[in-house]
Amino acid sequence: MNIKDIMQTMDYGPAPEATTDVVAWLEARGRSFGHFINGSFTDAKKAGIAVENPANGEVLAHIPAAGEDEVNAAVAAAAKAFPAWSKLSGFERSRYLYAIARQLQKRERFFSVLESLDNGKAIRESRTADIPLVIRHFYHHAGWAAASETEFADHEALGVCGQIIPWNFPLLMLAWKIAPALAAGNTVVLKPADLTPLTAIAFAELLVEIGLPKGVVNIVHGGAETGSLIVRHPDIAKIAFTGSTAVGREIRRATAGSGKKLSLELGGKSPFIICADADLDAAVEGVVDGVWFNQGEVCCAGSRLLVQEGIADRFLAKLRERMSRIRVGDPLDKTTDMGAIVSAGQKARIEGLLQGATAEGYQLEQSSCPLPDTGHYIAPGFFAEADPAATVSQVEIFGPIAVTTTFRTVDEAVELANNTAYGLSASIWSENINAATELAARVKAGVVWVNATNMFDANAPFGGMKESGYGREGAREGMGGYLKRKAGKPGKPGKPSEIDFTAATATDGSSADLVDRTMKNYVGGKQARPDGGASYIVRGPKGDVLGLAPLSNRKDVRNAVEAALKASSWAANPHGRAQVIYFIAENISARADELSAQLQTLTGVSKSQAEREVRQTIERCFYYAGLADKDDGAIHATKPRHLTLSLKEPIGVMGVLAPDEAPLLGLMSMILPLIATGNRVVAVPSGAHALIAQPLFQVFDTSDLPGGVVNLVTGERDVLAKTLGEHAAVDGIWYYGTAEGAAAVETMSAGNLKQVWTNGGRLIDWSDDAAARGRDFMERATQVKTIWVPYGA
Repeated sequence: MNIKDIMQTMDYGPAPEATTDVVAWLEARGRSFGHFINGSFTDAKKAGIAVENPANGEVLAHIPAAGEDEVNAAVAAAAKAFPAWSKLSGFERSRYLYAIARQLQKRERFFSVLESLDNGKAIRESRTADIPLVIRHFYHHAGWAAASETEFADHEALGVCGQIIPWNFPLLMLAWKIAPALAAGNTVVLKPADLTPLTAIAFAELLVEIGLPKGVVNIVHGGAETGSLIVRHPDIAKIAFTGSTAVGREIRRATAGSGKKLSLELGGKSPFIICADADLDAAVEGVVDGVWFNQGEVCCAGSRLLVQEGIADRFLAKLRERMSRIRVGDPLDKTTDMGAIVSAGQKARIEGLLQGATAEGYQLEQSSCPLPDTGHYIAPGFFAEADPAATVSQVEIFGPIAVTTTFRTVDEAVELANNTAYGLSASIWSENINAATELAARVKAGVVWVNATNMFDANAPFGGMKESGYGREGAREGMGGYLKRKAGKPGKPGKPSEIDFTAATATDGSSADLVDRTMKNYVGGKQARPDGGASYIVRGPKGDVLGLAPLSNRKDVRNAVEAALKASSWAANPHGRAQVIYFIAENISARADELSAQLQTLTGVSKSQAEREVRQTIERCFYYAGLADKDDGAIHATKPRHLTLSLKEPIGVMGVLAPDEAPLLGLMSMILPLIATGNRVVAVPSGAHALIAQPLFQVFDTSDLPGGVVNLVTGERDVLAKTLGEHAAVDGIWYYGTAEGAAAVETMSAGNLKQVWTNGGRLIDWSDDAAARGRDFMERATQVKTIWVPYGA
């Protein structure tokens, strides 16, 4: 056979990677491992969970399952180590991270082989992708540690971080989480997946070798019960989780009201858009890397192929031909393209989805490549012309199977791409820069690759939108997730205001000197009567009747959300947003006396206090108008021939539950950063002082604020918070109220994984610029989209 024939058939001889060193390592430890707690391995005699090789089903080792005692011991060790570790200089922490990177680099082959044995992925992927990126993360975060005193001067570490990682990229996910946590000065309790714990164990041994202080990193094994113990532990300050959206929801519910910081990197059903002018051969190779890489066990796999109608037949013909050449087999053979599915259970789940789709009438095309007789293997394939509503088009298969759908126009491609609950990533293929950038801007995804796919770097933020989670890993944004701004003492617990929300009768609110003070809601730029027609009495500090405010219900919130959804063009022009906010300041200034008098009447504050609150509200308008066109993204230094952009985008439709304290300043301090960054708002003013919102109707109307950008509905805060929390079209909620109300909102947000920010039931001083305005508000109002664009020679 000559070289030409070999290149046509790709029929290479076997090139197995030796496993001698890994097998010797396993044997030397009796193939049984314990937990790694406080710098030592615990007794491995309790190891009862079998860890198997997915390629042949052979048992590689056994591990134990951590119960309450083990998790408590790990958290206690991390808590004990935290003060000393967090007080080390950035340089000292940097030296440890650098040492980890160097030791990993020296043992790159060992970790690659162990990862492929444990996970089933092809050795060429472990050696060229996973382990080099692990090393890159520790080098990168060694740099952040060294620079932390200047780059994050006003921040400090959180404390003990609980980290739970999946089985698809075991050591890489460990690096993504441990490296920034340590660089920021935190200590860690990490649980690897019970299917793939071995590289985490070898990593723990490496930590001992470099002399990492005891307790800084602790690794416990087990399944869902162990993970639950970590999530619910009261002494853990942050939970970082990568895994399924279903488990992410449970974690959100479990942490509600706990005050824990939370980052979730969850599932995806990512669009892979091929335009008519795309380089089809390059796009086909993109599918190989985007769908069949790592056996399709990738959260950001571009498994929804959206192909422009005119080139669909040609593209699919090329895809079929390329698919037939993919080699599936022994993961340790360097000529293997696709290895084994991680477990028999995962293989059965994938096959169940395929059988269900076939039963629904969809045709599965799979490669006819031979599969090994033992192990968990599935041939690569795709469903041609799958309906967008089909189960396999909506559910994450997490295997080497794609679905294809055609589109005609860019608008249709965007509609199909966004027709999913997920928003993790997207891949766009076009030689037309205008089409590519338009699609990149309009697709709702945390990461977008242009004419590329599955590009990762430690200096590129990674994370999702919608039900793919929130928080970012990598770069400055990832470091920020493991830090908090230095602050003074927390405020005192707030007490709920005693307000009677009973619907008023026909004569309530009437008096000799009071002519109909019945306020309406403000929805879509217009005053609107509440759906039920009911109002409640707003009283002054001495119990005197001041007027009536709408007693809003579910339908009123629904109408306000619909109005907000229609105002999406608000996000397009930062300068225009700034101008409108300046106009709001101007019109508040024109009504300063009126607003000041109303504050005195509503709250009983002195004239000077009321005037100061109005003045500070105007100052806040100027502050956020000034930032509206200055909340910039960044260009990240990543891989050659790519420009990696991180852009700050609005979250979407935001619910605001305003405080009773400083009713004007508190309400506007929450609304302003949200609209400055392009969000639309449905706000519930203070229930006790709802009438303060009425003058704002005219302020907004005369400030050229487009209808629907700000909507005001009044009523019982926690009742309306529940409606906003359960509304699928609300993307986030800012809540300032009671601790019980904050916990309830966080619990309800799990439905569509809204981004929630609460005061935890504690009072803040809204007149304090350090506490009630600033970068925290701007950062909480945005989410990062990372776009990879080809650039350079």
